Amino acid sequence: MNRRTVLAMVTGALLLSACTGTGGSSKGAEAKAADDPSKVSGTITVLTHRTDLVQDGTMKKYAAEFNKAYPKVKVEFDGITDYEGEVKIRMNTENYGDVLMIPAVIEKKDYPRFFASLGSQAERGEKYRFTDYTTVDGKVYGQSPLGAVPGFIYNKKVWQRAGITDWPTTPDEFLDDLKAIKAKTDAIPYYTNFKDMWPLRQWTEVNGSVSCDEQATTRLAEGDPWAEGADLRTADTLLYDIVKSGLIEKDPTTTNWEASKPRIAKGEIATMWLGSWAVIQMRGAAKQAGADPVDIGFMPFPAQKNGTFCAVTLPDYNQAVNIHSEHKEAARAWIDWFTDKSGYAADNLALSPLKADPLPAILKPYEEAGVKLLDLDDSKGARVKSIDNQSEVGINKPDYRQDLVDLARGATKGSLDDFLDRLAKKWTETQASLGS
Repeated sequence: MNRRTVLAMVTGALLLSACTGTGGSSKGAEAKAADDPSKVSGTITVLTHRTDLVQDGTMKKYAAEFNKAYPKVKVEFDGITDYEGEVKIRMNTENYGDVLMIPAVIEKKDYPRFFASLGSQAERGEKYRFTDYTTVDGKVYGQSPLGAVPGFIYNKKVWQRAGITDWPTTPDEFLDDLKAIKAKTDAIPYYTNFKDMWPLRQWTEVNGSVSCDEQATTRLAEGDPWAEGADLRTADTLLYDIVKSGLIEKDPTTTNWEASKPRIAKGEIATMWLGSWAVIQMRGAAKQAGADPVDIGFMPFPAQKNGTFCAVTLPDYNQAVNIHSEHKEAARAWIDWFTDKSGYAADNLALSPLKADPLPAILKPYEEAGVKLLDLDDSKGARVKSIDNQSEVGINKPDYRQDLVDLARGATKGSLDDFLDRLAKKWTETQASLGS
């Protein structure tokens, strides 16, 4: 699973203007749940970014299980490598599959033009996580089949070798731990993945964890993300301090994402900020490298509220029903079954979208440590995207954090305060220009 085609896009890694072609409808429609699965029929096409699962036959296996419940529905898959680029073009027509992952390019206000409603947010929100992300005027237009939690991937043996047994609870403690790793081991304390760029934008997902606030997205929409004590200022300051203290690789311009997986598995790298989605990849790399997968650990951001760690939950791509589909009932049946019954989240060691489901094994340490998981209110998410686009700050792009790393390592000149103040000025001025 490649992060660049999964959560990064959902949270806005590719924020473009909305599609404005001939596709879409202003009337809206509903994809109703079937009363009798045996009567649902039709051939549906499911567009997916998971080309790997199409090619290796995994999606066909899911379809075969689906057919046990819905025998008269034929499911065909269209795996698309450049998912965002190709689907946004298809959406200028009515031919964009029956089921598709909602591209990040589509603005939330336009969901009723392109997708059929899955029901009310009031009802679906009782059962599922992430419904706020696709809700327009009280109706839900998409559902993520899995989720993830941001955090630090780390090699437990390396941290133990440095004499560290407990998770750090403050940024200063985290820095001290990295310094101990540098002094007592041969591992790179922190790996930036600077060259691949996209991992740097993962730092935005600290938002909510420091303040332990489910309204963290609303605060981005209405306040200054880099005010003293704000979540993003805390995150960016820690990243700056890590680099400034010489706790990263010698030359960030030569990092390699794929190569970093076996390196952290073997203990050559101690720590990376990514998310729970990456654990399965790192453990897979450990097996291939002859290392112990159990050595790969996962810890929350080093901040506590009233003695408690907090971490946000984030959705993957949201599946939706094409408003033009001739088989909306069958398309809805696929989404419901894939979300509720397929085991897709468990197969990927991911967070289930079903609130009643237990946490995946990789998050058991979070559960045991009492980490509070936050389902963020995304009702102001569209406004945050608008501010980010028009201000050109790019909280969901890697560029400004590359600039931050360059500043910290001395490749450019200036102070951290001036750097963050410039971001804040651009952000808040754009806020004011857009109004409330």
